[in-house]
Amino acid sequence: MGDGLRYIGVAERRARLALRHRLAPQARVATPEAVADALLALHGSDPATVYLAVGARLADPAATVAETDRALYADRTLVRMHGMRHTVFVFPTKSTAVVHASTGLAVAARERATLVKDMAKAGAPDAAWLKEVEESALAALARLGQATAAELAREEPRLREQFVYAAGKSYEGVHTVVTRLLRVLGVEGKVVRGRPLGSWTSSQFRWALAPEHAELPVAQAQSELLRHWLTACGPATEADLKWWTGWKVTDVRRALTAIGARTVTLDEGAGYVVEDDVDAVPTPGEPWAALLPGLDPTAMGWQGRDWYLAPELRPGLFDYSGNVGPTVWWNGRVVGSWAQRADGEIVWRILADEGKGDGEGVGGEAKAAIEAEAARLGAWLGATRVTPRFRTPVEKELVR
Repeated sequence: MGDGLRYIGVAERRARLALRHRLAPQARVATPEAVADALLALHGSDPATVYLAVGARLADPAATVAETDRALYADRTLVRMHGMRHTVFVFPTKSTAVVHASTGLAVAARERATLVKDMAKAGAPDAAWLKEVEESALAALARLGQATAAELAREEPRLREQFVYAAGKSYEGVHTVVTRLLRVLGVEGKVVRGRPLGSWTSSQFRWALAPEHAELPVAQAQSELLRHWLTACGPATEADLKWWTGWKVTDVRRALTAIGARTVTLDEGAGYVVEDDVDAVPTPGEPWAALLPGLDPTAMGWQGRDWYLAPELRPGLFDYSGNVGPTVWWNGRVVGSWAQRADGEIVWRILADEGKGDGEGVGGEAKAAIEAEAARLGAWLGATRVTPRFRTPVEKELVR
């Protein structure tokens, strides 16, 4: 494009996505660990997202639940913890040190200071008392292995202490120390979410001590995190990187320099890839379809999404907070949405052929492939019913 930099167009970006995000059939993998390694992070705000995202990328999804449970709760090769943008993700356990130092420390300091301030305003016990209770709670968790907040409070009754939050405001409420403290300990990397209460779709979790990890320098951790993410998601713009990490732009630029990132040209301007990733990548050998869950890391991977998600499709696919719902993909772009009805049927709707459309069309081959993916998903879900935590307009219409 006249600047001497390699141009990476939409078609190549979609090819990279298909292969590196393990969505094209030939790129699918055998284990949840391989999925997490490829993507670095699976959104964990909605527990079902983790399993649905894994199942969409396994060569044989029949064992999705058993294998993901094994990785999370038996082998502990995956861990659910706070990460970027103060959001809960599932990460490879080997990445916990990098995630904690690169994104968690600053958030953790703010969370603890806010809790101490809120308690002081309400006349609740002070920071020294809170530290004593925290140490007692962590010791109890070490003895129990895993525990709910209520079980911890039985071991350490001071966790039941309550205080008024935002007194006199319209949003005034009563907070319990255990709830707020566990949140702080989570972002501090001291505790993680353990087994759920109930099935894999449950949003109520036990807590466990976090895996031990080294304390890394922040700059080193940021460089390692950005390198891993850019390997999976590059090319990406500076805006994409700032949004995904939640860092200051100065941190993003420092990390890009530290890893020797290469600049390329994208339709929207300058983009970045890791140092040895400038060359063209092969295209998937055959067309592919995928049904991805709400908050899937691919759909939520970039701030700038026009290259895989037409702007006119967004109102039906996102909730009011910007959370993406279930999406139907064809050859590297979002073309519709899907849902599961009360009787278990997987239903889907093509949006790209409706209204304005995006000019590329979705024909018979695409619809047959999408139907095959719907059958594949329905087969491994079996009797389980999944309702996204964050409902979107089209998903709600589909289940009526």
